[in-house]
Amino acid sequence: MDFQEFDFHPSVTAGAMAAGYTTPTPIQEQSIPSVMAGCDVMGLAQTGTGKTAAFVLPILHRLIQGERGRVRALVVAPTRELAEQINEAITLLGRQTRIKSMTVYGGVSVNPQIEKLKRGVEIIVACPGRLLDHLGQGTIDLAGVEVLVLDEADQMFDMGFLPDIRKILKHLPSQRQTLLFSATMPDDIRRLASDILHQPVTVQAGSTAPPVTVTHALYPVSQHLKTPLLLELLRHSDTESVLVFTRTKHRAKRLGEQLEKAGYKAASLQGNLSQNRRQAALDGFRDGTFQILVATDIAARGIDVSQISHVVNYDIPDTAEAYIHRIGRTGRAARSGDAFTLVTSDDAIMVRTIEKKLNSALVRHTVGGFDYSIPAPSKDSEFARPPQPPRGRGKQPAGKTPQQGSGVASGTPKGAASPRNKPQTQKPAQTGSAPTARHPQRSQRAH
Repeated sequence: MDFQEFDFHPSVTAGAMAAGYTTPTPIQEQSIPSVMAGCDVMGLAQTGTGKTAAFVLPILHRLIQGERGRVRALVVAPTRELAEQINEAITLLGRQTRIKSMTVYGGVSVNPQIEKLKRGVEIIVACPGRLLDHLGQGTIDLAGVEVLVLDEADQMFDMGFLPDIRKILKHLPSQRQTLLFSATMPDDIRRLASDILHQPVTVQAGSTAPPVTVTHALYPVSQHLKTPLLLELLRHSDTESVLVFTRTKHRAKRLGEQLEKAGYKAASLQGNLSQNRRQAALDGFRDGTFQILVATDIAARGIDVSQISHVVNYDIPDTAEAYIHRIGRTGRAARSGDAFTLVTSDDAIMVRTIEKKLNSALVRHTVGGFDYSIPAPSKDSEFARPPQPPRGRGKQPAGKTPQQGSGVASGTPKGAASPRNKPQTQKPAQTGSAPTARHPQRSQRAH
């Protein structure tokens, strides 16, 4: 079938055609008729399956008739990046409808948001925290909301947003259409769905398995050798666009800086950045300005870049579902992709969990010529934070340094990666082989 068979309003169909939409994806084909019929929908779909258009197009069709200038649809998303991505889709697909939308999230001044709200919008795409601020100040009225969308519900649960979601629900009319989309469906999300959805139509696009176009590889390595091994992998792999996942914001920042120093066009995406810098990093990754983007799981939610050739798990994720979600960002649109995961001896249990989820053993690789026997340093200097000025009642006397164990001079502050006390060596695994050396991809224009 094609999009014209959905019987959208002509202005909505024209917007879809202009945006290049011809054949619907499985999640769109299965959910759009139910959404247009006014049913509540619970959708299980990974990022990149086209679920944004699956709810945006029917909402535009619904709102094109009726009152303008008041909030009639609310989309709640866990991150600023995802909120912006959804709003961009609304703007693109609704270009000929004259329906107005806006984003609402923290980290930016509230005043421009208030001014735009005063001028009137029909759709708000919001993150929970700032939305509650507006509701508390009376600058947003949700009494006229006809459609509520909770996107990436599992991630909102992981980020602790469920109490905020329940507060927001109290400001919404009970008679409304509710759409809930999630990449995974843990028990807490199922309970939320049963509480807020009325006789929902359940739609599942594909399975929770990763795309068959993705090749998996594990690279056993000691913690202190992860960055040198990553650089070696980049030198030996024919990469186009690489997304690297780390466990912490601090590590994402430092690893991004190290990749830049090594000559790569790299940027980091993590929560400590201002919204402008986060958007610049994301835009640069999309348009090819940056070849490598280093991100945490939370910051990476909402990244929808079709040409990612490699996903690298610098740190293994905490769950098998998170692994599948990460690597699902490569191997899209029938293209092949590679998923590299750097693993230490401490990751053995999670590796077995992932293999059980995939119902397949993951091949261990080594990189020829890489020295795995380099001992760990006496202290972790790779990701140690720079020394901080003394804090407390008195000033530090001139010429004095903090005592060992203070967390400043030791090089292993709380939260930083820390090696074991004894130097570690690791014998290279014998299975698998290193990727074929092709063309080094270090940028010649990095400077």
